[in-house]
Amino acid sequence: MSTRVVLASHNTHKLEELRRVLAPLVPGIELIGYDGPEPVESGVTFEENALIKARAAALHSGLPAIADDSGISVGVLGGSPGIFSARWAGPARSDTANVDLLLWQLGDLAVEHRRAEFVCAAALAIPGGTESVARGEWPGSILREPAGAGGFGYDPVFLPEGETRSAAELSPEEKDAASHRRRAFTALAPAIQKLTTK
Repeated sequence: MSTRVVLASHNTHKLEELRRVLAPLVPGIELIGYDGPEPVESGVTFEENALIKARAAALHSGLPAIADDSGISVGVLGGSPGIFSARWAGPARSDTANVDLLLWQLGDLAVEHRRAEFVCAAALAIPGGTESVARGEWPGSILREPAGAGGFGYDPVFLPEGETRSAAELSPEEKDAASHRRRAFTALAPAIQKLTTK
């Protein structure tokens, strides 16, 4: 018997990725898309924004909801783009423009100053019930130019620690196994599992 859980996102890439990630972690979960309005992400941390989205989806659907807030954090930029990653280059939310601006900001900085990490906060909200949140980080650095056609967002310029390929050059399976989102939802999985064992 499956348990329906809403993913508080209109991003089909994210829905597909999390279905793959959660299937082995939470047997019996049926992850469905969200058809409600997007809440205002007024938090100042990834954790706060993930909870805002999960609460809104749970309220709208009447079902348990999960959400994540994620982005890239660059050390030399004081942790930016951070929670502003999706709109770093302005309200158009263009992946290409965001990447171009980040590369321009880093310019010709040496490799040791290009350290970065993808960060993900994963949240679970149960209507009238409990809330949980977990965090995952994927360390690496920023390349000088995009590489690879896979993935989305900053994947083409992110070189995971210990890798010779960008995140956009990894297969979906390789990325699923190592990503910040995988790490955050692995940490959140025990709370989600409680829904399927009731």
